[in-house]
Amino acid sequence: MVTDFLRVRPEEPVMATESGVSSSLAERQASATGVYAEGILAGLMGAATIAVWFLALDSIKGRPFYTPSVLGTALFRGGAGLEHPQALAPNFEMVVSFTWVHVLAFLLIGVAASRLLELVEQNPSFGFGVVLLFVFFEFGFLLASMVFAEPVLRGLTWSEVLGGNLLAATAMAAVFWRRHPRLAIQP
Repeated sequence: MVTDFLRVRPEEPVMATESGVSSSLAERQASATGVYAEGILAGLMGAATIAVWFLALDSIKGRPFYTPSVLGTALFRGGAGLEHPQALAPNFEMVVSFTWVHVLAFLLIGVAASRLLELVEQNPSFGFGVVLLFVFFEFGFLLASMVFAEPVLRGLTWSEVLGGNLLAATAMAAVFWRRHPRLAIQP
């Protein structure tokens, strides 16, 4: 009698289906959380790397926090005071304000890159396009800096900016490589 009751329970198949659906939903949510967490970690690593790079360069030149002061002045004050960037004194308000924008930008880049890598894992033929997008983004950033941020480049050299970007990209790639060591990219 008990075995007949267990065989006839209509809830079991429904619960198994619901369990399968909720399990699949839970897996997707966990995967999405992992993608965002990976992107945030990569973004923080990239932001910290470039910040340390410029702090080291500025300190060697005897002007710590000079670079974020110049960039903050260009961003928040429209470049007022950058006519003679060598005379610009480090400004704590500009350093903190620019650092927040800098970190947020790198967080967005990290999450976008993490999402793109997730796409490449599902379809390796997209990998080459992602690599080309990265190269285009790097050189586009450098070109835009040279054309539109000319006053900033009076205070910073393009080689310092390019070096910092490449170091940050390397740090972010190391974070991604740790999670995706066998990522295949096909042309």
